[in-house]
Amino acid sequence: MEEKIIIIDFGSQYTQLIARRVRELSVYCEIHPFHNIPPLDSTVKGIILSGSPSSVRQPNSPRIDLSVMRNHFPLLGICYGAQLLAQECGGEVSPSSKREYGRANLKIDKSSALLNAVSEGSQVWMSHGDTIETPPENFKVIASTESIPVAAFEVEGEATFGLQFHPEVTHSIEGKRILENFLREICALQPNWTPALFAEETVAELKSKLGKDKVVLALSGGVDSSVAAALLHRAIGTQLHCIFVDNGLLRKGEYEQVLESYKDMGLNIKGIDAKNLFYGKLKGIKDPEAKRKIIGNAFIEIFDEEAHKIKDVKWLAQGTIYPDVIESVSVGGPSVTIKSHHNVGGLPEKMNLSIVEPLRLLFKDEVRRVGAELEVADAILKRHPFPGPGLAIRILSDITAEKVSTLQEVDAIFIDSLKAAHLYDEIWQAGAMLLPVQSVGVMGDERTYENVVALRAVTSVDGMTADWYDLPYDFMRSVSTKIINEVRGVNRVVYDISSKPPATIEWE
Repeated sequence: MEEKIIIIDFGSQYTQLIARRVRELSVYCEIHPFHNIPPLDSTVKGIILSGSPSSVRQPNSPRIDLSVMRNHFPLLGICYGAQLLAQECGGEVSPSSKREYGRANLKIDKSSALLNAVSEGSQVWMSHGDTIETPPENFKVIASTESIPVAAFEVEGEATFGLQFHPEVTHSIEGKRILENFLREICALQPNWTPALFAEETVAELKSKLGKDKVVLALSGGVDSSVAAALLHRAIGTQLHCIFVDNGLLRKGEYEQVLESYKDMGLNIKGIDAKNLFYGKLKGIKDPEAKRKIIGNAFIEIFDEEAHKIKDVKWLAQGTIYPDVIESVSVGGPSVTIKSHHNVGGLPEKMNLSIVEPLRLLFKDEVRRVGAELEVADAILKRHPFPGPGLAIRILSDITAEKVSTLQEVDAIFIDSLKAAHLYDEIWQAGAMLLPVQSVGVMGDERTYENVVALRAVTSVDGMTADWYDLPYDFMRSVSTKIINEVRGVNRVVYDISSKPPATIEWE
């Protein structure tokens, strides 16, 4: 069994980031909500308690039984986790006289394995409304800041530590070093969680689990489904049956390009041209949620029909990744829906198949690293995220084949230009929106009244937050000119300079 760190989630916005940092240090970890902690067996080599939007002073704040952890496992409390340790052991936690939020500098008071090789004055990131006023008797303060007397502590005689700051954020300059100290020196973990090991173990597990059964998988051309397919193909070969549906809302030439890429991977794949079916169902529909539901239901209908043409299929494979798993069991349950997501979520119930999810332990960046280990082409691994409903939610009105064609041409010019200017790999996601707006223009000696398109390019780590990418002016001038000159029906190009939040990456 894999040695691991357990991260207990009290609802912090940074919990996933803690896990990402641990994984970056080549140590396997799992996130579990405080109210659903798994049995703590011999594979658990340490426990991290996350932060929380709650205050430990509130009577209904999240609580756990620390007695089953202390003196049994190395323990690290971060922010709320540190305050919980202090309060539950008899210390005093009080409201901060002034809320400390942002950068602070550590004053290292005593030597500790946790702060080994951390610089005096090291910058850390604070985000809290409470402070540990009086630590319990056997809690030794190992660091402070100008305004926080207990910035870090360790418990005498046991491997229990607390940090009032967030080592997982990049603003804590040596935060990764502190986490590494906890993992290596305190938990005695080796850096053996690697893409190669994951691929090897997952392929062996899939072979054992699936045997000679047939598996069906919906491919999208994206990273997750492609890497899932590569793992399954390595495990079971042609027992994997892949289906790629062209909903008529893909990028220009994408259907043909993706099919060709998959053939190069040796996949057993069937392409379905369903453009006209989708266009028919979407005719006259303008509401974005209605469009998403129609596309999702039509996809399920087509996929189900095609899958049933394959005899004796027993498994449905999905490209579920770890953030999806965490979200489904998060502290407060699934997040409030900002927009519904188009995936194969309705298929398991409809098809009565067992589910196999080879990527359910991985974050997005880890999926890419595993894909590289499996020699999946860069054209797939480095592909920007693309929404399941495709261009339907980038056309801010009803869908027609003509509008799709127009947007495909605009999008192709934009994406190809980014690649030619070596900007594509610096950007998390880019695309074009066809707006339900027409504007006056002049072409030659004639007045025009044609369409407006908006270009969007953002940087991000995981899509949860994003900032607009500062494209060079010369690049924007060139792209705008090319679009207006080459795409009939477009006479104005604008650039979206909104961040997420408050905006979203997509417009619908």
